[in-house]
Amino acid sequence: MNNVRELFTDAPSHRELLNDWEREVLERFSAKMSDKNQPFPCIPATIGFSKNQLRYGFTGDPRKTETLYELAGLLSKFTSESRNFGSYTSLIIFYHTPIDMRDTYRVEDYEQLFWKQLSGLAAIDSVEWPADMPLDPHNPMWEFCFNREKYFMYCATPAHINRQSRHFDVMMLAITPRWVLQELNKKESFARNIKARVRERLANYDAAPVHPDLNSYGAKDNFEWKQYFLRDDDTSLSKCPYHRLLKFLKQEK
Repeated sequence: MNNVRELFTDAPSHRELLNDWEREVLERFSAKMSDKNQPFPCIPATIGFSKNQLRYGFTGDPRKTETLYELAGLLSKFTSESRNFGSYTSLIIFYHTPIDMRDTYRVEDYEQLFWKQLSGLAAIDSVEWPADMPLDPHNPMWEFCFNREKYFMYCATPAHINRQSRHFDVMMLAITPRWVLQELNKKESFARNIKARVRERLANYDAAPVHPDLNSYGAKDNFEWKQYFLRDDDTSLSKCPYHRLLKFLKQEK
């Protein structure tokens, strides 16, 4: 079955429509989100899962050009419908990640692939960048945008070992609208409590210490792009590759 541009829930009726690899990764994701003995650190994500507000998309080999267009179709559909899904919604993208990738790709290889995906999305976006959003990712207020919607991006890979909070059996994205995060942050005490509990869970979940790049949106010393892809240790890129790649991709068009 061709699942391009189709969004799914975790309902049994939707699972029946999936092929074998799609059903398997969704089952593994469900197990990760519902594990009571080792709770997943991102509490809003577990709430979204328990309320069935998450939406799932399945796409091809992340190295292939056609996969980027599949991703754009899924994200376009989510952008237009997300406000109907609930206040804890996110779009979870599972890439069909071949065995040769899983066997040979390092964290840094997935990191390059991740930024190619984001830059590629921006290069084919048919809608102008929001006027109120800085273009420079080194501005603390910058966030990735698509179809004029602001999104926080999260990437998990098979290569992450020490940072199990960023590990999954296939390359995976979790794409959360900024409006969802704004709703969570409306009550300061609630947001502060959630942040403290997330960090406590991270310390128990990961073999690596909490990454130094984790911070709060809008803080002067915060850069959102650094949080999108966390390495398995405490290192990070010094410059965001997004604009460089975007310029190259636009020249290729």
